Amino acid sequence: MSIILITGGARSGKSRRAETRARAFPGQPVYIATAEALDAEMAERIARHRARRGNGWIEREVPLELAQTLNETDGGGARLIDCLTLWLSNVLHAKRGWMDEVVHLAAALTRQRSPVVLVTNEVGLGIVPDNALAREFRDAAGHMNQTIAGAAQEVEFVVAGLPMKLK
Repeated sequence: MSIILITGGARSGKSRRAETRARAFPGQPVYIATAEALDAEMAERIARHRARRGNGWIEREVPLELAQTLNETDGGGARLIDCLTLWLSNVLHAKRGWMDEVVHLAAALTRQRSPVVLVTNEVGLGIVPDNALAREFRDAAGHMNQTIAGAAQEVEFVVAGLPMKLK
């Protein structure tokens, strides 16, 4: 089993790095997408990601049920979850208890037989947001990243397309 967390800022090269890591494992990789095409701009982003990845991936669109999807897809190729930050936003929007959801996901990760590569954003490197909702999201994302990093065997931080091994 191998759990790999890849973090970094926006447009840092995290997804590309995660795709490379997931394809390095034997078997057909599974791309677990948490984004939803709720507007034309997001639909275009999703299309660009698909085009870059190319064929050869099994795709699952999973805005909320990550732990369940990991259990359903275990035993085959590597799974790539892109991205945890959007998943957290979906969880908050659905008014679910984000801490319970994160703990549930971390526990599911420790039971996986097949590799899992997870992408997340590091949102805590900038200024303190000026509103309560943004501060709540920043804090939740920081706690989520710490929890998932604790469950991972490897953690990488990507800056300008260059990975740095943290764990």
